[in-house]
Amino acid sequence: MKRFIFFACILLSLAAALSAGGRRETKNTEDRINVVTTIFAPYDFVREIAGDRVNLTMLLPPGAESHSFEPTPRDIITVQNSDVFIYVGGESDAWVERILDSFDTSRLDIITLMDCVDVVEEEIVEGMEDEEEDDSEEEEAEYDEHVWTSPRNAQLIVRKIADVLKARDAPNAAAYEKNTAAYIAKLTELDASFQKVVAGAKRKIFIFGDRFPFRYFADAYGLSYYAAFPGCSTETECSAATVAFLINKVRSDKIPVIFHIELSNEKIADAICEETGAKKMLLHAVHNVSKRDFEGGAGYYGLMSQNVKNLREALQ
Repeated sequence: MKRFIFFACILLSLAAALSAGGRRETKNTEDRINVVTTIFAPYDFVREIAGDRVNLTMLLPPGAESHSFEPTPRDIITVQNSDVFIYVGGESDAWVERILDSFDTSRLDIITLMDCVDVVEEEIVEGMEDEEEDDSEEEEAEYDEHVWTSPRNAQLIVRKIADVLKARDAPNAAAYEKNTAAYIAKLTELDASFQKVVAGAKRKIFIFGDRFPFRYFADAYGLSYYAAFPGCSTETECSAATVAFLINKVRSDKIPVIFHIELSNEKIADAICEETGAKKMLLHAVHNVSKRDFEGGAGYYGLMSQNVKNLREALQ
């Protein structure tokens, strides 16, 4: 019955979907392969590797929240017509599995970001707001999805994407390899910059008045953290006890900066800063960008380079 409803919704909405505008895609050319990504980070990685040699589409609209995204019928058709499809692979991507189960994927190259790296379980640190679990359901390990936030992981993901593109589009393989080598050099430089900041830091702790999608980043650079929510939380409001804990931690450790992530309402960070005098700053997780930043050509390297500067101030 669920599958019947799923396909019925597609058929009923197909005409409207096909005429919808506002796609996040390159100019379509028939002799290029079609590459589709769900979120911004791999979209930008493909841009760096392939340039305009592929038809590239991002399903997540600029400015949208990835964890609550639901595909339109047109999105489903876009995935079906792709040659290479790239998605994260975590719990928030359950909709992807339903789509892929609905058609023959034998001709499709599928890249799952979480399969490109060693994943770690999402954790609840002291003071963090934990989402209520249904006691009737057996508890399963939940792995942190935000694998690209570590530049070291980003290099592994970029290499995997490049290998798939080279195999799929052999005439452009040399160009893809040249672009990949240049981009990995930039990511290596980015990694070195973060290492330098942490090595010379006064403290090795940072605090988020927000969700925390930087578990892989923190592990890579030996940082500890406190935050209002884990990375994949769908909550935006937390308890007074959580806010009080973070305020006390800021005061006791004399933390100068409170971070928030992109596209956040920033309310929790604002409350902590108002009580402590700490400075509010952005640490961009590059899961998505605003429409303005998207149209302005923002990319992973530039956003993470700004993170280097902001982290330096937070750890001083």
